[in-house]
Amino acid sequence: MVNIKRYFIELGLQKVAIDEYLASKFWRAGYAGVDIIKTPLGVRIIIYAQRPGMIIGRRGQNLRVIQAVFERLFRIENPQITVVEVPDPDLNARVVAFNIALALERGIHFRRAAFIALRRIMNAGAVGCEIVISGKLRTERARYEKLVAGKVYKSGDQSLQLVDRAVAHVLLKPGVYGVQVLITKPGMPADYVEVLPPEKAQEKLKELGVEVSAEGVAEGGAGAAS
Repeated sequence: MVNIKRYFIELGLQKVAIDEYLASKFWRAGYAGVDIIKTPLGVRIIIYAQRPGMIIGRRGQNLRVIQAVFERLFRIENPQITVVEVPDPDLNARVVAFNIALALERGIHFRRAAFIALRRIMNAGAVGCEIVISGKLRTERARYEKLVAGKVYKSGDQSLQLVDRAVAHVLLKPGVYGVQVLITKPGMPADYVEVLPPEKAQEKLKELGVEVSAEGVAEGGAGAAS
């Protein structure tokens, strides 16, 4: 009999291993993540990236290499690989972190790269963003710089539901630089309360069947509340 707990733990470890492999190979393509779906015909693997063409390769050459790696290293029989473009790359923390790391590798100043990324994230509709770049930025001593815009949740259920996190590393001549990105995606937090103006509030009460009088509010005309 198969141990259910062990089975799901092994599935999770396999996905983490595949994710780390793809991130290390295709971070320059704006790799965003992977989904693994088991079907009766085999295993379907969906790879998300900002630039799918770099992962597919010329005439699908890279896909054939990835398929062989999955069969040999991860023991996945008959993997069906699909590469999909990320719909909103500026709202994906992993894509943004890899893009900043790529800009640093090209010689762009770290503050300029961070400001450009921060502006693009907020223009894409994010509620908030935090970018932290660490390393030997200007001196031989390692330090970090943080850029923050909008609202970024650090704890609670909202940080789990609305905040996307990612970390990227890039090796430069001074040493290893680290890039951490937190993006608060558009969405309604659990404690959100909208206060309507009096005119709209009266319209809403009428829709709910609540009568409004000068003395107070009476539900269904049964009497006024003092």
